[in-house]
Amino acid sequence: MTKKVAIPTQSLQIPKPILITAKFLEAISPKLAMLFAAKLFVRPIKHKIPKREIHMVQKSSQSKLFVPSLKKNIVVYNYGESDKKILLVHGWSGRGTQLVKIADEMLKLGYSTISFDAPAHGKSEGKTTIMTEFIASILEIEKQYGPFEFAIGHSLGGMSILNAIKQNLNVKKAIIIGSGDIIQDVINDFIQKLQLKPKIGLQLKNYFEKKYNEPMENYSASFSAKSVTIPVLIIHDKDDNDVALKAAHNIHKHLKNSTIMITEGLGHRKILGDSKVIEIIKEFISD
Repeated sequence: MTKKVAIPTQSLQIPKPILITAKFLEAISPKLAMLFAAKLFVRPIKHKIPKREIHMVQKSSQSKLFVPSLKKNIVVYNYGESDKKILLVHGWSGRGTQLVKIADEMLKLGYSTISFDAPAHGKSEGKTTIMTEFIASILEIEKQYGPFEFAIGHSLGGMSILNAIKQNLNVKKAIIIGSGDIIQDVINDFIQKLQLKPKIGLQLKNYFEKKYNEPMENYSASFSAKSVTIPVLIIHDKDDNDVALKAAHNIHKHLKNSTIMITEGLGHRKILGDSKVIEIIKEFISD
């Protein structure tokens, strides 16, 4: 276990005007509040690239990739010059350089990394997206840039990797860090952050299932895990305020060949740069 430090605070802070609007709409009509939440749910926040990621931006080869099934372009980062490749997948409101500390260590081991800005993230086009677009992007990247030795994903990226493996992404091992699990839990957490009543969360799930004509729980990480036979390393922090620890344990329970590492005091994002976490990842892929 890693050394415990100050417990991280909730990282997703909803601006007050949005909270006021949500509560106002809920008072008028729960359906209006649900539709407002639906618009927010598919709209990631684009953050400024922090200094620690700048060197990866500067040293990587960047190109646009058209994903036919989405009719969208995404930006792909090719970092390093090895034929042995590792796929990196960021989470919601992340970007292709977010796993920079891990990428740097993979280069030292003789691998190159391929990462990308998912639709509506980073430099990629669009303002809205959903997890199925992450998955479609991963599968198209494999066609154009693969094959990959390993896949490493953070948060929604971890969920997307398990779903992509279920849809025939071919890697030897996978690492998921701070991965979410049950779709309804993800929705309920979002609704709670908006300070809306729980019933709005059920309405929101029904709305998306009607819109996309598919049960959302088909994309839960633990559901996809049942189809995954390769070794998977699950890393999750006890003090993750974005994704509850129970997600990691439930995914672990449904995988056929998995190892779980629980850290403390790193939260949802600091975990990506922790030296002990990165050492465990290196050991896992080197075995």
